[in-house]
Amino acid sequence: MAFPETITLNGISYVVADLSEAARSQVQNIQVVEAEILRLQQQMGIAQTARNAYVAALSTAIGAPAPVPAATAATVQ
Repeated sequence: MAFPETITLNGISYVVADLSEAARSQVQNIQVVEAEILRLQQQMGIAQTARNAYVAALSTAIGAPAPVPAATAATVQ
C-alpha cells in the first residue's frame, strides 16, 4: 500500500516522507484499518439488502402488506 504524499492530523498537514519510521508505520496502520472499515461497510450493505429481501419474502409468505424498506421493518427473536 502506497503512502499518501501528505496527511492532515488535527488540522495540521504533514509530509509523510518527512515523518519518522514509527510515524509512517502508524500511517500504514491507519490505511489498513480504513480499508477494513470500508470492507465491513460493504458487507453491512450486502447483509442489509439480504435482510430486506427476507423481510419482503416473509411478508409475501404470510400475506402481509408490502414491507417498509427500513432496517426496523421486522424484528425476529
